[in-house]
Formats: sequence, structure tokens, C-alpha cells
Amino acid sequence: MALVIMALMTMAACENGAERVAVNDSPPVPERAEDVQPLTEGQPAPVAVLRTADDDLVDLAEQYRQQPTMLIFYRGGWCPYCNVQLGHLMEAEQAIEEMGIAVLAISPDRPAVLRENPNEAGHGYRLLSDSDMALAKAFGVAFRVADETVEQYHGFGIDLEDASGQSHHLLPVPAIYLVDRDGMIRFAHWDADYRERLSPEALIEAAGRMSN
Repeated sequence: MALVIMALMTMAACENGAERVAVNDSPPVPERAEDVQPLTEGQPAPVAVLRTADDDLVDLAEQYRQQPTMLIFYRGGWCPYCNVQLGHLMEAEQAIEEMGIAVLAISPDRPAVLRENPNEAGHGYRLLSDSDMALAKAFGVAFRVADETVEQYHGFGIDLEDASGQSHHLLPVPAIYLVDRDGMIRFAHWDADYRERLSPEALIEAAGRMSN
């Protein structure tokens, strides 16, 4: 089944989560992943209140103040490439957390769906819900999935509306951000090709540069 889903995603380019976002003038959401305009190094990081798998609240403004933070935007628990990425993240998280950096993995999945993610247990990083995609939009990594692709996903048992609890049909371009305690972006990486993800070694290297 995973191979079938991967084949589908190769053909197609490609409970509320964020309740409060400080950046209110998010750019328009593009129709293609290739057209996103993400924030980059040296810009203020948007903040929001997100929900954990247990439906607890996480205020990113407070999180940034407490410690440097790595934000990992991924497409959802239905995406095999994302699950591979989260699995590999376990290889890097100890080294990153020893540098004093918190690791948060953020997707459109609502909290109940987060609890079903195979990567929800057995790690130190937290899975967070941005189900209305307010944070992803503020970071400029959100794009709208074409209607025909939504229908293709339905044919393979992938229901974006059920996963998020929303009808927006938005997904994030996979992205990594490192935010310092002043709320400034110190590292940014994204790729419109969802099959391409940073390796655990690259994550550790990026975190090391920020901690120096």
C-alpha cells in the first residue's frame, strides 16, 4: 500500500490546530508547491497556539522564549515519505536536544489523527497540529492541493479533510526552521519536491551552527 501511495504522490506534484497567529498578513496561498514563498533566515518567526496529540496547547511564543526550537513541517501521517523522515529524526534528536534545542514536528493532522501516527511514541520530539494551516501559511510554506489530486488521494484511501478536520485542502511544503530565543529564524530549508528531505546528519549540522 505504501508503494502505491508513493507512486501516486510521484505523479501528483505536489479539533483546530493553530488558534492564534501573530502574523496576520500571510501571503496568498499558491496553487502549486513550486510557487511557495517561505520565510528565510533573519526574519521573525510567526507564532501560534498549536495542539498536541493529547489536545494540550503549545504556545510557540512561549516556546521560543524558553529555548531555541527546531520546527519540522511535514505533510501528515498518511505520507510515507514523512513517516520515513520522522523515523530518521529519532537518529538525530538526542544530539539536537543535547544542544539545548527543542524539536517540534508540525502537520495539518488534527490531534486525534496525530495519536494514530506510528511515530507518535518512542521519541522525545513532539507532534503538533496546525490543522487550519494558519502557521504554515504564516511561514509561507502552504499550498493548495488541486481538486483532481484530492480525488486521486481519495481513490487510495487518503482523505485530507478527515486528516485535518478542515476543508481547505492545504498542505505544507516540507520545511525545517531553526528559531532562536529572540524568535528569529536562524536556519531555513524547504523543497517543493516532497520526496527530498534533509538527512539526520544535515539536521545535526544545522543545529550545531546555531548553537555555536
